[in-house]
Amino acid sequence: MRYFSLLFLFIIFLGCSKEEIKKIDVSNIRVKTDIQRFDQKFYTSSIENLGELKTEYPFLFPEPNPDSVWVNKMQNKDEQDLFAESQKLFADFSSEEEQLNSLFKHLKYYYPSFKEPKVITILTNVDYNNNVVLVDSLLFISLDIFLGKENEVYHEFPNYVKQNYNKDHLIVAVAEKFAEQIIPQSKSKSYVSRMIQEGKKLALIQSLLPKVAQEEIIGYTKEQYIWAEKSEKDIWKYFIEKSMLYSTDVQLSARFIDEAPFSKFFLTVDKDSPGRIGVWFGWQIVNSYLKNNEISLQKAMLTENEEIFKRSKYKPKKY
Repeated sequence: MRYFSLLFLFIIFLGCSKEEIKKIDVSNIRVKTDIQRFDQKFYTSSIENLGELKTEYPFLFPEPNPDSVWVNKMQNKDEQDLFAESQKLFADFSSEEEQLNSLFKHLKYYYPSFKEPKVITILTNVDYNNNVVLVDSLLFISLDIFLGKENEVYHEFPNYVKQNYNKDHLIVAVAEKFAEQIIPQSKSKSYVSRMIQEGKKLALIQSLLPKVAQEEIIGYTKEQYIWAEKSEKDIWKYFIEKSMLYSTDVQLSARFIDEAPFSKFFLTVDKDSPGRIGVWFGWQIVNSYLKNNEISLQKAMLTENEEIFKRSKYKPKKY
């Protein structure tokens, strides 16, 4: 559908220091958080009310599907069961509304041209590729992707895939969609650039969601995050010795950036490592750049990735 192909960018930027990022006050920023519970309206609606729903949400009823398609979907037992599961966690959406309100305030602080989208909650039959969709003035959140990794709905999914299918990760997934639209793509294909491209997203999310734990931002368990911290020096040494940083080998993304059960050093340590360790390093590099340079968060998101690396003064920490 056309609604799922359009993107938008935010183009007005304000400056702030690293200290301001940590201590910003958004209490006086006014935002409107409009949440439409389409999931509740659809799965509790009668056939007679289908026409009203189609009028209110035409973008969710694409032509040329006949009404019988929607009636069958509305009455389907599996979908009704999935709706019942989602209601156990999300019948009351007040805590998520509070999180969204805070996120929107932070977005407006950093990007004053930001316009709050209309939030629409839906179910997508566990379509994890579309857990959150941000298009124009609409933000769609698929609640059935955040039911908790132990939920029977996900029993066939690998652990590393369903690890973040939890209630706490919903706001991170939303913030990530904004970050993806704000941060321009880099022309550089080097491994260090690819790391930093992903690291920018996490650094921006960290600023937009200052109360969220770092392990939740990257989608690690606490144990995985601690492993990354303890292994930082040795892994960085490995990257250097293998001359990886400026390599354009696309396999490095599969090994260290893409979602995976573990990172692939081709060593015995692989089994203990979390996936996407290159993303974690990109995050550390971007944070080091923000710390060691007088530059705003917004301008940092526009700075070329290899320039960030050169000026980051990044050094792995001793644990």
